[in-house]
Amino acid sequence: MQSPASSPAAGAAPNAALLMAADMKEVDGVIQRRLASDVALINQIAHYIISAGGKRIRPMLVLLFSSALGFEGPERHELAATVEFIHTATLLHDDVVDESALRRGRKTANALFGNAASVLVGDFVYSRAFQMMVSVNRMRVLEVLADATNVIAEGEVLQLMNMHDPDLSVEDYLRVIRFKTAKLFEASARLGAVLAEASEPVEESCAAYGRALGTAFQLVDDLLDYEGATDQLGKNVGDDLREGKPTLPLLLAMERGTGDERALIRQAIEEGEVARLPEVVEIVRHTGALAATREAARAEADKARRMLDVLGASAQRDALLELCVRSVERSS
Repeated sequence: MQSPASSPAAGAAPNAALLMAADMKEVDGVIQRRLASDVALINQIAHYIISAGGKRIRPMLVLLFSSALGFEGPERHELAATVEFIHTATLLHDDVVDESALRRGRKTANALFGNAASVLVGDFVYSRAFQMMVSVNRMRVLEVLADATNVIAEGEVLQLMNMHDPDLSVEDYLRVIRFKTAKLFEASARLGAVLAEASEPVEESCAAYGRALGTAFQLVDDLLDYEGATDQLGKNVGDDLREGKPTLPLLLAMERGTGDERALIRQAIEEGEVARLPEVVEIVRHTGALAATREAARAEADKARRMLDVLGASAQRDALLELCVRSVERSS
């Protein structure tokens, strides 16, 4: 039977980016204004990474949920830009930690400008985000975003601790995803409800949607490292393996593979070995680990979809349904 998250009816929903194009243009204007600094290098690096684009799902969640719940004030543009700034700061820091050379099809900021400059500009973008939070003058907004940034930092440290560990449990792997990736999705969706002064049950449902969508999104990111192509992904295929990240496709492949296959993957994780990447990819594919990972993502997307029952019928709700499909069925 076809999964609800991938049904034709869900797929026919309006595209979130098209629906929110005018609002996202306002958000881009806030981003450009708020990035301004008297320090030339900050302007150069911050504009470099922001101009690389990206899917901008997190700011879109702020806009979609606030609008679906009846809030149309300018604060939503400020907070949409704020969550994008928090995301950008994490990217700047992540790429230094991971020693990444490619993101969104371009050289990373650390590859171009050096590690020190990337970390310090990441700090600037983080602190600017907190200035923006304060400008909205709502304590609940500060609470939500301060909590989110703290949990994201914990997720980064957990991931660092798990590097090169082939014995990582699936439960601990999912914990990292929920801290490191899903938490900002959750906070973004929750902010829309906070702005609209929605009831606590509605706010919690919005947050649960974001958490499940973010988990689905990261699961697909992890499988694309073994299924995609560098020109599609905008990053180097096999980066996760090079960094020694034991992601779900590898964990499932070890669980399902032969003794020799398990030993090969264990060694690849422990040593961050990409020389045998084609063999690892083949094992991940023929054991069904990629299909199982995408199915796990579909289950999360279905969970997100069910959380939207608290919203009344609207184009925004339909677009949020469409995001559930897009997050899982994408190839980049």
